[in-house]
Amino acid sequence: MKIEDMILTHVKNIPPSGIRKYFDLMNEMKGAISLGVGEPDFVTPWNVREAGIYSLEKGHTHYSSNAGFLELREEIAKYLNRKFNLEYDPRDQIIVTVGGSEGIDIALRALAGPGDEVIIPEPSFVAYKGCTIFTGATPVVINLRAEDQFKLTPQQLEEAITPRTKVVIMPFPNNPTGAIMTREELAAIVEVLKDKDLIVLSDEIYAELTYETSHVSIASFPEMRDKTIVVSGFSKAYAMTGWRLGYVCGHPALIDAMKKIHQYAIMCSPTTAQYAAIEALRNCEDDVNEMVKEYNRRRRVLVNGFRKMGLDCFEPLGAFYVFPSIKSTGLTSDEFCEKLLMTEKVLVVPGTAFGACGEGFIRACYASSMDNILEALRRIQRFIESQTTI
Repeated sequence: MKIEDMILTHVKNIPPSGIRKYFDLMNEMKGAISLGVGEPDFVTPWNVREAGIYSLEKGHTHYSSNAGFLELREEIAKYLNRKFNLEYDPRDQIIVTVGGSEGIDIALRALAGPGDEVIIPEPSFVAYKGCTIFTGATPVVINLRAEDQFKLTPQQLEEAITPRTKVVIMPFPNNPTGAIMTREELAAIVEVLKDKDLIVLSDEIYAELTYETSHVSIASFPEMRDKTIVVSGFSKAYAMTGWRLGYVCGHPALIDAMKKIHQYAIMCSPTTAQYAAIEALRNCEDDVNEMVKEYNRRRRVLVNGFRKMGLDCFEPLGAFYVFPSIKSTGLTSDEFCEKLLMTEKVLVVPGTAFGACGEGFIRACYASSMDNILEALRRIQRFIESQTTI
């Protein structure tokens, strides 16, 4: 028996994440600067860590309910209502997951399968396409454009919908571009979707990280509330990536279906992280605001830095990424990133890691210290100048 032949073809055929290659190279380098990892450089606020520690000291180490502690779900409901005008019943419209990533996975597994289509605007988070393929459904990619500020347009969406469309993913604020959708822009999308028999999966993990304008959820439109699944979590806004805690909100029937998958595959989310998340939601708004203020400062420096070295750079108004064009260098995204890493020891991610339409762009993350950002800009400037003299 050949072991490789036992693996499902669609699993074998999915390439590994286009990001990992560069992380592996960087790990072997001394003095390398990473603008690649989408992870806050801040430590989880002390009171949140203390809540987790205290739960362990008190011996709170047992399973929670499958959906997560009701106390946590109540806090999530209050938070969403307070911040984004979303109303969910914590008893049957919220489930706590192992990160937002599990939420995306169980939502797609509950809804899509062979013969179905899932619309994915790209560039976007690498997991959408992989999770869709694992369900047996077909990903239908919409190529977002720099001239549209990487926003989804009603015309693009209308053209992509077919009778087989089951799910539309709304990846805003966007990883890797930093694009957002305003209420007016979402209203135009709602006009396209409101009478269609499909579900919207709205990934709002970066909802707290917006600049110059507040996040608006498509689920806040009355016509879309019951047909939208909102996925979010604690990793980005609360600097809790390693705690692995997220949540999904939606219609009770949708949540019940997702909970079945969660029950069999996961059982429940880590209880220590759940106790910590309760504290985060109750007492960390000031911490979040301070982190956002610092991200905004770094954002401006990084955008201006790329523009000064002659790279076209769309201004991101959400998340913590910049997505400059490197087409003027004559290099492909992969060539640029690999040469930059090998010669100047700066890690950025090729735009193609987030979809083929990312060719000609790179993603740089400003969830790194200002000192690192300034030094990285100096090295990138030197690298670009070296390419023009070749």
